[in-house]
Amino acid sequence: MPERHRLTRFNAWRNASWLSTCCVILASLSFQLSASTEALKAPYNSYYSPPIPTNPALILQHRQHYLSAKEALRRGQKVNYRKYRDRLHGYALADYLDFFELNKRLRRLPFQDVDAFLEAHPNTYMGDKLRQRWLHQLARNNRWTEFLAYYDANVANTTSLQCRALLARHKTGDSTALDEVAPLWTVEHSQPKECDPLFKAWIAAGSRTQALNWERFNLAMSAGNRTLARYLAKSLEGQQKDLAQLHLEIYSHPQRIRQRHRFQQQSPAMQTIILQGLTRYARRDPITALNEWGRYDAQQLFDDQQRLATQQQLAMQLVKKGHQNSADKLVANIPQITSEKVTEFLIRDALKQQDWAKIYRYLRHLPEQDQHAEKWLYWRARALEQLSITDPEFPRPEEIYQQLAMERGFYAFLAADRLGRGYQLSDRPVTPTKDVLLAIANHPATIRARELKAVNDHLNANREWLYMTSRFNREEEHIAAAKLAHQWGWHHKTITSMASAKSWDDLRLRFPLAYNKQVFSSAQKQQVSPLLLFSIARQESAFAEQAASPAGAMGLMQLMPGTARYTAKKAGIKYRKSDLFKADTNIQLGSFYITELLNRYQGNRILAAAAYNAGPHRVDRWLKSSANNLPHDVWIETIPFKETRKYVQNVLAYSVIYGYRTGTTPAMLSPLEQNKTL
Repeated sequence: MPERHRLTRFNAWRNASWLSTCCVILASLSFQLSASTEALKAPYNSYYSPPIPTNPALILQHRQHYLSAKEALRRGQKVNYRKYRDRLHGYALADYLDFFELNKRLRRLPFQDVDAFLEAHPNTYMGDKLRQRWLHQLARNNRWTEFLAYYDANVANTTSLQCRALLARHKTGDSTALDEVAPLWTVEHSQPKECDPLFKAWIAAGSRTQALNWERFNLAMSAGNRTLARYLAKSLEGQQKDLAQLHLEIYSHPQRIRQRHRFQQQSPAMQTIILQGLTRYARRDPITALNEWGRYDAQQLFDDQQRLATQQQLAMQLVKKGHQNSADKLVANIPQITSEKVTEFLIRDALKQQDWAKIYRYLRHLPEQDQHAEKWLYWRARALEQLSITDPEFPRPEEIYQQLAMERGFYAFLAADRLGRGYQLSDRPVTPTKDVLLAIANHPATIRARELKAVNDHLNANREWLYMTSRFNREEEHIAAAKLAHQWGWHHKTITSMASAKSWDDLRLRFPLAYNKQVFSSAQKQQVSPLLLFSIARQESAFAEQAASPAGAMGLMQLMPGTARYTAKKAGIKYRKSDLFKADTNIQLGSFYITELLNRYQGNRILAAAAYNAGPHRVDRWLKSSANNLPHDVWIETIPFKETRKYVQNVLAYSVIYGYRTGTTPAMLSPLEQNKTL
């Protein structure tokens, strides 16, 4: 069918589907939205609200004075700062101004002011943070006696301060301090620069032995930290130095493992070098590495664990390079595959080949506990179906599907689809006791976190919340915190608090209809399902508006700035990078981008979601590799990236849950998605 005709049919289906979905959703939401609007109008009037002023005008005035004082402090305007600070008596964030102001003066060593603040704020985020910064300042000033007086190991629990505490003890005459340095030094990574003076004193005392040097060198090599390993190799002597240089050489040039005359020595160190060289060489040329392994295995006295680990790695690399027969022969001679990573890799490779006998055989290689994980039970049932065989534990595959379909999740929904049944959502609301709710609501950290969020200090709001919740002892406390966060519209904290409580079945809290106005507006404009937009935002950021990933993705729908810039230009939306932290802009751009991907893949959400996460160029490459030959469930399971695989599964499953949350009952997969091979 010509491309334009396929798109016309898809757009007609999508428009009809979108309209029917939205009509039902909007009807079911009308009551919910009106109720939530009333809650927002009076956020301080609920029975568990904290004891802070209930006059909205006074609250706004306090917040404005706080922001003015903070800005004056930043500019060094002491008179203005004091003017606004004096107007904040009783305000929850007044102490934060004192905290900021005192931090600016730590270089002057204001002992009395620090003592007063620490005494007034025990067991708080501000108090602990000030103590940490104060200790660093005392160390920089070589005030070691005072350092020890303020040091609290429970608060100053960073590596930097641990090093400085040992140095303080050493400087003040504690002869045992250097005896505790070795565990801090003997690690696979470089320690903070604050540890350097301690390590220098320790080395000068002759405490760094060749045995410790060699131990740390091997730790660094195992972690792939060659920079540290090269540095450590310079301190080694004799045979250990020669072995270290050989190890570094083989790491960089693993093909030299074929020079077998250089690896004749029988020792654990040489065996480590050989095995690392072989496994690294196997990434380039697994057939030659396999042949070399046979020769070295006959020469060296490897133990059973080393032999098994190496064979499993070789098998995985053989499969990656397409040497299936060689991998099968090697695996057949392995008594037991003990690596879960290798087993899962072999299962997924067999799925790509749709070799169901091999799939079933590898599934039985998994540890007993893993065999009963939902995903592997599902594939066990699929293999039994395809092979028309019985299983010692499950005579019929339908029994597995029936067991899975009682749960909530991706594999459970797949199983229900195969049985032709509806989904089990298992929505069980949880309610903490009123006493616990009141205790958490009235906790000073809760009040501070709420106000910090209100003045857009998201960083410190998150820190206050984390400080408080990390000290909870009961699941009920986390649930109470989730309830409070939900009332405030702090959706990310609602979700994370429920996870901390290991409370998985209150779907209203775990899957909030967050930013529903923006979601429905964008869904209507792009004619895309709002359920998909909710699901992507829930998966991408758990509705954290200020989320920023290490890779640079930003905001609710985790858009990369380059993608956002391109999308904004194409959509005609005004855009600045900082706008990605605004819900309106982020959802507009994210919805436009996912719609573009849906159009690219003829409405297939499996492919669009994979492309949203990993990029369309990768999805196109994966489709080319699979040659339109794989069922939808197999294609998803064999996505090469674990993150993308889980991402697609979650987005599809979350769409079902958001359908339930909005009063609809959609299938997880459309007929198009179910029936098309990929």
